[in-house]
Amino acid sequence: MLIVMDQKATPEEIDVVLAVIEERGYTARPIPGGERVSIGILNNKGPVDASQFLGLPGVKDAIPVTRPYKLVSREFRLENTVIQVGDVSVGNDGLLIVAGPCAVESESQALTIAKHVRGAGAHLFRGGAYKPRTSPYSFQGLGKEGLEILARVRESTGMPVVTEVMDFETFDLVEEYADVIQIGTRNMQNFSLLRRAGQARKPILLKRGMAATIDEWLMAAEYILEGGNSNVILCERGVRTFVHHSRNTLDLSAVSVVLKESHLPIIVDPSHAAGRRDQVIPLSRAAVAVGAQGLMVEVHHAPEKALSDGAQSLYPHQFERLCRQVRTIFNNLKADETSS
Repeated sequence: MLIVMDQKATPEEIDVVLAVIEERGYTARPIPGGERVSIGILNNKGPVDASQFLGLPGVKDAIPVTRPYKLVSREFRLENTVIQVGDVSVGNDGLLIVAGPCAVESESQALTIAKHVRGAGAHLFRGGAYKPRTSPYSFQGLGKEGLEILARVRESTGMPVVTEVMDFETFDLVEEYADVIQIGTRNMQNFSLLRRAGQARKPILLKRGMAATIDEWLMAAEYILEGGNSNVILCERGVRTFVHHSRNTLDLSAVSVVLKESHLPIIVDPSHAAGRRDQVIPLSRAAVAVGAQGLMVEVHHAPEKALSDGAQSLYPHQFERLCRQVRTIFNNLKADETSS
């Protein structure tokens, strides 16, 4: 249930509502809004009687929440969540572009790519220091050295960096270096990792599991918000199906569903969906056309020599073309919304 307070509700009246919720054995979660405070009721085992709260001073309404994911639901928060990463806002009226190599291979490689993508208009730099690979014989990343290189990229270019955390043991180290912490598809339902992410001081980029339903994905995000971290960016990256013409099947319908169901920002990773370079730009255009609030794209200046996912990495000139095209689509959509 969501308790909506009156615009003129005093702090004392809000405190009374919080106390009543806790006295009944529930958990109260205040949700500050633009004009008024709302209070979510969590950990209830069944329906909550609205009459317990409607008579309290300062209470405007009590709204049942029907979704199992409460904190991430638009029933709890109607307006979009906007996440600040350095000077970059995620989830507002702009289009976020995240770009970089699949894996950090060396300082010169990372800096070369970072300068290319920044020049084309990327806002955040992505690069893996720890790499979850299907084969134990594949390149696993540079670890702490990779994180240190990412820090030098940020210092040199001014771009915040996004990198993946693999496990609970390295979470503190990744959090120290990263501006945004990515939880990848294979860890989407690693619940101990999600709970640790809920305690993090940095935004979390949560990728959809390769066989996860949207409900399961949003419930994974609920773990993070329930832990106290409300800065979560959702990332659709394709799901595993029976097809062989692409690495995964990009579920663009998920974008429109998430925009309806949740207030959290959603971006799309066309690179891991496609697995093939020639599909990345068309899928990027489609993602922006259906309302994605950002893209996460792999770029490499020498993909034929890349130690990870070279086949799906764009050349810098291709990334420049992608940025021009998706911005045109995005601006046209915004202009149409404004005129209608």
